[in-house]
Amino acid sequence: MILLRNILVATDFGNASDAALAYGRDLARSYNAVLHVLHVVDDVAVRYASELSMAVLPGIQVQMEENARERLDSVVTVEDRQLLRARPVVVTSLSPAETIVEYARTRDIDLIVVGTHGRRGFDHLLMGSVAERVLRTAPCPVLTVRHPEREFVVPDALVAVAKA
Repeated sequence: MILLRNILVATDFGNASDAALAYGRDLARSYNAVLHVLHVVDDVAVRYASELSMAVLPGIQVQMEENARERLDSVVTVEDRQLLRARPVVVTSLSPAETIVEYARTRDIDLIVVGTHGRRGFDHLLMGSVAERVLRTAPCPVLTVRHPEREFVVPDALVAVAKA
């Protein structure tokens, strides 16, 4: 028997992440699991310290984190918080993949759901893949969700009509 108590959805607020969140919500609902929704903000204070004024960087970092929290609050619904005990989390880091994996390790995550853009070839070589790095290093199973070319997730209202 598969037991999922904690499900982590990593989001960058893109279309692939939206699809991953839909899967994460449904799985959390099906298994009565806690839904963790994590966004990793780039650490501009470290990444651009040599290029930008040290006086400006803390303000930029704070603004980026506030913007991320606002977006996460708009993505994680009241229903998510009540029914799925959703935990929206913003973390600042230089490495999204390592941060996602570390979060999963320290929070006893049973499944990570992450969107993938499906880049191939040269684009993949240049851009890398957070999903791929998570998949290779995660302490638990990882479900990768590509922004659907064909939609498999059906709205709950349509499911109810189909069952009637």
